[in-house]
Amino acid sequence: MGNSEQTRAEDELERLRRALDAETRRCVEFRARLDRADVDFEEFVSKAAHNLRESLRDVASFSQLLAETYADRLDSEGGVFLGRIREGAARAQSLLTDVVEYWATSSSDRQSSETDMEAVLRQTLLLGGRRIMEQSAVVTHDPLPRICGDFDILAKVLHHLIKNAIQYAGKPGPRVHISCRRKDLEWVFSVQDNGLGVEPPFQGRIFGVFQRLHGKESPGHGLGLPFCKKAIERLGGRMWMESMPGAGSTFFFTLPPAD
Repeated sequence: MGNSEQTRAEDELERLRRALDAETRRCVEFRARLDRADVDFEEFVSKAAHNLRESLRDVASFSQLLAETYADRLDSEGGVFLGRIREGAARAQSLLTDVVEYWATSSSDRQSSETDMEAVLRQTLLLGGRRIMEQSAVVTHDPLPRICGDFDILAKVLHHLIKNAIQYAGKPGPRVHISCRRKDLEWVFSVQDNGLGVEPPFQGRIFGVFQRLHGKESPGHGLGLPFCKKAIERLGGRMWMESMPGAGSTFFFTLPPAD
C-alpha cells in the first residue's frame, strides 16, 4: 500500500472513530434524558396517586357520614344511590392500588437475589389464609427450590395466581397445586387449578391489561395476570398458560436458578 493510500485509510479510520464517538455521546445523552423522564414520571405517578387516594377517602368518608347522619331521612331509593356511591369509591380505590402496583413492577429496577420459594409460598399462604378457609380451598405443593428472584414480587405473583384459581373455581372445594421442575438453565413452575378453565379463543387475551373474561359481575380489574406476567419477565423469566374448558387451568412461569 502506497503512502497516499495509507493516509486515506488512516483518515477514514479517524473519521469513523469520531463518528462513533459522537454517536456514543448522543446515546449517553439520550439515556440520561430517559432516566430524567423516568424520575419525573415516577414523581408524577406518586403525587397523582396520593391526591386521588385523598379524594376517594373523602368520598367514602362523607358518604358514610351522610348515611349515618341522615339515615332516617333517606327513602329506599336514596339509600340505594348512596350505597352505589360508596361501592364506586371502594372500586376506584382498589383499581388505583392495582394500577400503581402494575406500574411499579413495570418500572422497578430492584436487583434479584437468592430466594427460597418455599418461604415465598409460606408467606403467600399466611396472607391469603382467610380467603382459602372461607372458600374451603385446598392448596398443595411439591418441594420448591431456591431461585434467583425477588421475594416480595414473587409473593405477589403467587398471591394473584392462587386468588384467581380460588375465585374462578366454579365448584365447591377449589384445589390448587404448585409444582416445579428443572429444565436446562431454568426452573419451570406450574400453578394448576380445578376451575372453569378458559375457552381457546380467549386464552390469548388472558394476560392483556384490563381484560376481564368473566365480565363486570366478577371482582377484579383485569390487572392481576398482566402484573404476574410483567413481574416474571422483569425477573428474567417467561409466563404462559394452558387450559381445558371445564378441566381447569395451569399457569407456568420460569425463573433462573440460584446456582
